[in-house]
Amino acid sequence: YIFPFALLSLSSTTIFAQTPTTKITGFTESASRAEHALETRFDSLLKADNLRTWMKRLSERPHHVGSPGGKSNALYLAGLFKSFGFQTEIEEFQVLFPTPKSRKLELISPGHFVAKIEEPAISGDSTSGRFRKEQLPVYNAYSVDGDVTGPLVYVNYGIPKDYETLAERGIDVKGKIVIARYGGSWRGIKPKVAAEHGAIGCLIYSDPKDDGYGPGDVYPKGGFRNEHGAQRGSVADMPLYPGDPLTPGEGATKSAKRLPISEAKTLTSIPVMPISYGDALPLLKALEGPVAPADWRGGLPITYHIGAGPAQVHLALKFNWDTVTAYDIIAKLPGSDLPDEWVIRGNHHDGWVYGAEDPLSGTVALLEEARGVGELAKTGFRPKRTMIYCLWDGEEPGLLGSTEWVETHAEELSTKAVAYINSDGSGRGFLGVAGSHTLEQMIDEIARDVIDPETGLTVYKRGQLSKLVAGTTAANKTLLDEDHFHIEALGSGSDYSPFLQHLGIASLNMGYGGEGGGGSYHSIYDSFDHFTRFQDPTFGYGVVQAKTTGRATLRIANADIVPVKFKPFADTVSKYVTELIELEKKVREDSENRNHLLRIGAFKAALDPTLTVIEPSLLSVPPTFDLAPIKSAAEALLKSAIALDAAVAKSGAPSSATLDAAIIDIDRSELSPEGLPRRPWYRHELYAPGFYTGYGVKTLPGVREALEERKWDEAQSQIAKLSETLKRITAAIDKAVTVAAK
Repeated sequence: YIFPFALLSLSSTTIFAQTPTTKITGFTESASRAEHALETRFDSLLKADNLRTWMKRLSERPHHVGSPGGKSNALYLAGLFKSFGFQTEIEEFQVLFPTPKSRKLELISPGHFVAKIEEPAISGDSTSGRFRKEQLPVYNAYSVDGDVTGPLVYVNYGIPKDYETLAERGIDVKGKIVIARYGGSWRGIKPKVAAEHGAIGCLIYSDPKDDGYGPGDVYPKGGFRNEHGAQRGSVADMPLYPGDPLTPGEGATKSAKRLPISEAKTLTSIPVMPISYGDALPLLKALEGPVAPADWRGGLPITYHIGAGPAQVHLALKFNWDTVTAYDIIAKLPGSDLPDEWVIRGNHHDGWVYGAEDPLSGTVALLEEARGVGELAKTGFRPKRTMIYCLWDGEEPGLLGSTEWVETHAEELSTKAVAYINSDGSGRGFLGVAGSHTLEQMIDEIARDVIDPETGLTVYKRGQLSKLVAGTTAANKTLLDEDHFHIEALGSGSDYSPFLQHLGIASLNMGYGGEGGGGSYHSIYDSFDHFTRFQDPTFGYGVVQAKTTGRATLRIANADIVPVKFKPFADTVSKYVTELIELEKKVREDSENRNHLLRIGAFKAALDPTLTVIEPSLLSVPPTFDLAPIKSAAEALLKSAIALDAAVAKSGAPSSATLDAAIIDIDRSELSPEGLPRRPWYRHELYAPGFYTGYGVKTLPGVREALEERKWDEAQSQIAKLSETLKRITAAIDKAVTVAAK
């Protein structure tokens, strides 16, 4: 890519300041200087050797929820926090966690092939052959039991639009077993959509084009997934609700009322199992039928056919439907001035097997962050607000530990929690942050203060320059004009969900990545050996992760006033409203255009008569929606947001529990008591995981998904609801303006 001269000139002179910010959001000038001095001391305490030692210890043995290794790690971690000086306890929950009793997958015709469904120990990975009996085998948690036989159909990524492509080719999956490749959406969506179309079973494989020798050399030569590697993972329908499937909305304590397993709505309705591309190859090779579209073809040395058949597959799964104990570690450092305002920092500690990258790379960075804070405390430091460090169990199966803790303590958290800062796995590369946009200004300031260990640039500057290289001229101009670190919106996939989307607690998810081989994900090869060869050999980025999340935690804990800015939040909401207006227009235009083409015979004329291809059907055209109230409400929100930022700045940022409470109430005002359509556990009106995207976020989800799913009556009601929500948020902001002015 060649930089335009004007952009290159600007980038070297007027943007990307390298010096630390002077005044920090939420702090007075003098308090900002004190905070910078504290953070410099904090940085000096961090040691990469600690991260290495802890990861080596924690990844020696499989440590999934309910395992002996998981309990051993929990006790060890609690001991570390106590040695750091934190008030520490282990809180236990009883959660449903199925494990395989038997698994069988075979091609019964043409020919016969029995899938291995096993990852072998390999030379160069010292733990892959250890504790074999304790390793969770290759499987998908919360698949139902099943014994099914049927023709095989290849469904690409297995998302809704792929089934539209199948329908156009006259291919029906009813009564058949589908095989989908990982990618395109979260894995739990694949069996969900397959069952909606009548499939009786689902296989998910890692295609080497996406996750194997396509991206790079495979393990152990390189970091990417080898032919026997398979991705374990949960397929619980978490877009309905995360956490224990048997206790929705209630903490899974010993005395909790539980649903019968047959009534648990987040279990799959058909059996599903992941496999390696080594096991997938004979199955896909046996398929005939139409050749797959170009964008469906992966990296295996075959012609990709869709089917159905002649491949006939037998899939048989049985599970142990056990209740196991999840161990959450909760470590507190009480605040000096505002002890009833909580800043919560979390990562999970359970892994699918050895879990070096996921989650221990994040776990050990959090530990070193907490140790640094503890060392500061031993020399007299006390945060203004209470700092709570948490290591969750059972994240991998479905955010079990965090969700059950949040549901158990919901009333207290709703009153006391100021913010939740999450991390998961982390490695070499670029800073990525998603979360509540009221915290975007704080993240921008932190990113300008932290130095990238590979380049010596700030992590802000390195990230922005990389975006300039990847971007178009228009995108580059936007980056240069704005000169601001933008955070993304949060969907789901980690432990922030219950805090943000159920209780309305301002949240962040932070981590580094983008370099090194990622092919160990959810396999037995996610090991200390793999991590130290390919992902962060020096643990330098682990230290940078601790510096980055440590600043966020410390700044929220120490600020005179909660360090939020509301204009970036309101600007983001306005952008989402503009997207909704454009989406509504696009849905109407696409519907009218497709129906016109059908009426004039365009689709029929374009079809290849030698192939079985079916014309699409007519689409219902949406009614005319009045989106003006939403646009007007967003404009009012922006005006009030600007007024609040000005009022807080004018106040001189004196400590104020009353103003903090008013700011916290703004976060809570983003919730609706009744929740989202068809999934009331998710109550946030601005951010939610998509019903058919899983991890992927849907912003302004009530209206957006109604339009996308062509539910016109629902769209109408959600438009009115969103307008009222934006007005409610504006009223909460106006109340805070009044408090700040006193």
